[in-house]
Amino acid sequence: MSATRLLVLGGVRRFGRAHGYEVRRELISWGSDEWAHINPGSIYHALKQLAKEGLLRAHEIEESDAGPPHTDYEITEAGRAEFLRLLRCAFATVDVRHPEMLTAGLGFLTELPRAEAVGLLRERLDGLAAWRASVAPELEEQDPADHLRELLGWWVHSAEAATRWTLGLIERLESGAYVMADEQGPAPADGPTGPSATRQGPG
Repeated sequence: MSATRLLVLGGVRRFGRAHGYEVRRELISWGSDEWAHINPGSIYHALKQLAKEGLLRAHEIEESDAGPPHTDYEITEAGRAEFLRLLRCAFATVDVRHPEMLTAGLGFLTELPRAEAVGLLRERLDGLAAWRASVAPELEEQDPADHLRELLGWWVHSAEAATRWTLGLIERLESGAYVMADEQGPAPADGPTGPSATRQGPG
């Protein structure tokens, strides 16, 4: 999975049609350069690659009184399908090597229907339980004098903390928090509504 692909597809999808600078400005305002290690170059590269794969449609804009030449992008049907696939994976899959996937997914939480989001998070609970179950026995067997106990203990703690957070989000969604995809009207025409103030990844 790729947080960059998810973020770029989701960013273009929210704009409807946008040029690279707009997408870059929006994603950097989310703090993605910090928690997903996305730089301007990787965003422009992703835009071109996604267009090459048919997930975005590129429109070459000639120079005019309105500004210099540039390329506008809009998402295709295949791109929407890939965006939703990545988004679902971000919520359902526990990947300790790539925590930025969940962070990216949270920026698009309301792009999912409520019941589906809850179902994906319940899948995540299963993954967290499996992760904890794979580590906890090793912690119990570890020599008390071996400092690697701290590493194993951190993983167990992380799995337990993530489980509590996931249960809390499920409870909030089931209580009606947020306006989800199956409850929204037409998308606004005045640009994205992403979490522009977000500057941190998950703890």
